[in-house]
Amino acid sequence: MAEEGHERSLASRLRLAVVRLSRRLRAQRTESSVTLTQLSALATLKKCGPMTPGELAAKEVVQPPSMTRVIAALEDNGYVSRRPHPTDGRQSIVELTELGLNYVLADTAAREAWLDKRLAELTDAERDTLAEAAEIIDRMAGQQD
Repeated sequence: MAEEGHERSLASRLRLAVVRLSRRLRAQRTESSVTLTQLSALATLKKCGPMTPGELAAKEVVQPPSMTRVIAALEDNGYVSRRPHPTDGRQSIVELTELGLNYVLADTAAREAWLDKRLAELTDAERDTLAEAAEIIDRMAGQQD
């Protein structure tokens, strides 16, 4: 029973720490005209390259109509462009524009600069612990329920 209470305590502490860190990182964003959902779509296009709106919706785990709205807003701002699908005339391919790529890079750099400052304040052992924790958290986040 004590083990179960310990795990709940760990779950609670971890959840709170992740929420606080996420909030602090969001506060470092270069500007807020792009929503977090739009930023996530831009980051996925940067990581994975051009894809159909349906593929992007699947990677972002949102419904296709929601992704259609996200893409339209990003296209209006010049962050993404669409081109015809090479083999399916009903589809299009969405890709980052240079402006979109620069936005993602600047946003990432601003947040990582803040995080680098915080990491520099830690001991080598603490940074090693966080490196291990990052791998574990990434593995946990990638698991399907």
